[in-house]
Order: sequence, then C-alpha cells, then structure tokens
Amino acid sequence: MDTKTQIKLEGARLARASAAGALCALAVISSLAPRLAHADAASRAAATLLYTRITGVPPDAATLTTMEGMMAGNVQGAAAIATAAPQFYNVTLKNIFLPATNRDQSVFVPLNDYVVTAIGMIKDDVPFNTALSADILYTLNATGLPAPSTANNDHYANAETGNVDISKSLVKTSQTAVYGSTIAPAGLITTRASSSAFFINGTNRAMFRFTLINHLCKDMEQVQDTSRPTDQIRQDVASSPGGDSRVYLNNCVGCHSGMDPMARAFAYYNFNTTTAMTEYKAGMVNAKYFINSSNNKFGFVTPDDTWSNRWRAGPNSALGFDSTLPGTGKGAASLGAELAASDAFADCEVQKAFKAVCLRAPSSQADATAVGTIKAAFKANGYKMKQVFADAAVYCTVTAP
Repeated sequence: MDTKTQIKLEGARLARASAAGALCALAVISSLAPRLAHADAASRAAATLLYTRITGVPPDAATLTTMEGMMAGNVQGAAAIATAAPQFYNVTLKNIFLPATNRDQSVFVPLNDYVVTAIGMIKDDVPFNTALSADILYTLNATGLPAPSTANNDHYANAETGNVDISKSLVKTSQTAVYGSTIAPAGLITTRASSSAFFINGTNRAMFRFTLINHLCKDMEQVQDTSRPTDQIRQDVASSPGGDSRVYLNNCVGCHSGMDPMARAFAYYNFNTTTAMTEYKAGMVNAKYFINSSNNKFGFVTPDDTWSNRWRAGPNSALGFDSTLPGTGKGAASLGAELAASDAFADCEVQKAFKAVCLRAPSSQADATAVGTIKAAFKANGYKMKQVFADAAVYCTVTAP
C-alpha cells in the first residue's frame, strides 16, 4: 500500500473510533508526513529521469506533474508521454540512426532519407521487421523545402538547417513513388543515403557488412565460419594470398563463404558517382562483381542476384534465422526480409534502444533478463520499436535492481 493511501485509511479509522481518535489521526499524519514528502520526491525524480532518458531533455512543469501522478500505477503511460515528445524523434532517434548511414559511423553527417524513414516507421508503429525489405520512404512536409530527389540530399539537409520539426512533418510514401519504379526497393538498404555510402565503388560487400553491423550488431569477425562451402567465393579473393593458401583457408574463407552467397542479392545495384544516383539494372550484374578476376580464375562468377544463406547451418545458426522462410531468394528485398526475421535482428534493435535510454550496455543477469523480456514482447506485438524504447526506459529508471 502506498504512503498516501495508508495516511487516508489510518486517519479515517482513528477518527471514527472516538473524538480522541481525531487527535491520534493528526499525530499519525504528522509522523507519516516526512515519508509522504519522500514518496512525492521519489516519484517526481523518477518521472524526470524517465522523460530525460527517452528525450534527452527534462520535462516542462506541466508534463512533469502529469507523469508524476502516473508513476505509481501507470508507468507505461508516463513513458508514452515521453515517446510522444518531439525531442524523442528530433534528437534521440536521429542520433541513433545517423551513424548507420556512413562508413565512419559518425553522428556528424547531414540528416537524410534513411534516418527520416527509420524515424517515421517508429513514430507510426510500422512493423520494424520490414525495415530492410519494404517499399517505404518518409519525406518532410515543410515550407520552402526542395522536393526529394534521387540526385541529391537537399530535401533532408535543408530541413535540418531550417530546424524543421521532424516529428510534426513526417509524410509516409514509397521509394517507387519518389525515386522511380525501377529502384527495386528494399527498405533502408535502398535509401539514397545507404546506397551512396555502401553501393559506391567497391564490390557491394560493404552493403552486406554494414547491414550486419547496423541491424544484427555483428561485424564480419564475429561471424567467421571456415566450415561453410567455398563454391560461391568470387574470383577477386585470392586463393593463395602472398603465396600461402593457409591464409585463404583459415581467414578469407571464414568471411567470404557466408558473405559472398548473400551479397549476390545486390548484384544489380550501383551508386553512380558521376550522376550521384543509385542505379538498378534488372538482369544485368554490375561490373564490380567481376573485378580482379585474375586473382583466382577458378573462383565464382556471379550470374544473377539469387542469394542463399549458408549460415542457417553451422555456428552462425545461433543468429536464429526463421525456419518458416526458405533461406534463399532473389534480390535485396528478400535478403532483407531474411535478416530482419532473425532473432539477432530483434536482439540488436533492443540492445540499441537499451543503450540509448539506459546510457550503458546491459551488464548484469537482470539486464540480460530484461532485454530478453523486451525482445520477446517486441517480436510478439508487431515489432513496434517505440514500445521497445519505452520498455527499456521503464526498466532502467524504475524497475532495475
């Protein structure tokens, strides 16, 4: 029973007992007053911390008063007030997703379509397991902004310099509607920001690697497996680096035997540095897939964008791929669906939210249990990321031991 209720019940009981009981009631209330003040202060502090962890700023007086009154019986409602605040979208989420749009993983880059689309999906409770496969794009509706373009980032960069409130300006649309019907959309993977960072030059393996980093919280060193078949490792990977085949067998194979069969999904994509636009040519494998073919003339020659997931067996099966999916497909969208259906994807998104609002990584058994509980709810209730942030914040500010 909370302190306020205890005071009321005890005072009423004593007052009913006798006239002298009124004096006793007064004495009880006086003795409990410090505890009441302490309880009020604790609720107020907890409400302030909850709001600040989610938004990055303290609440105004009216919001704090409302949240304080909810902390005893409706803490999830109090958290929902914080996740509805503009700062949650304009600051917290923006800073989480900006590093995912560049190879340096820096937050000091312009606002872009990847970030705004991720924010929009969270605000609208769009199932986040479609983030790597859906034909989805969010733009911003604000006076004076140039139209979104496949050739530049001006729409989003100008919104940032103009201090546009992202939370109040989001417009849900599709990549095919804005960027053209030939883009072959695959959620955040094929946003202009992602394409310009990871489909540029190279071999398109960067897109696979950074998708793992950003959405499965794994880099290639963490998923090395030399036990997978080597038949789809491309020709540019030398079979005897420096004349020593052991390097290939003990190191190169560990990454490429799993990565190359899945990176085939991106075979038709390229970011053209001359036009500053993403190119997708259906049925035409980009030339970058054939570079340095003399390194290993017996290596794999990519014929199309059919991919297969060799990690469904072996040690990387621990990533928890969905057994109801076929584990193979054509193109980026089906690969994105494969990755986003994994347990590792859900775990990664929860871990990112936990770190953002708890200001630390999970570090105890209690933390691990909380992450597991939040992840299970995330998967069971429609992959709503906004609720993940609320649940993590409630745990760290109210229920954590």
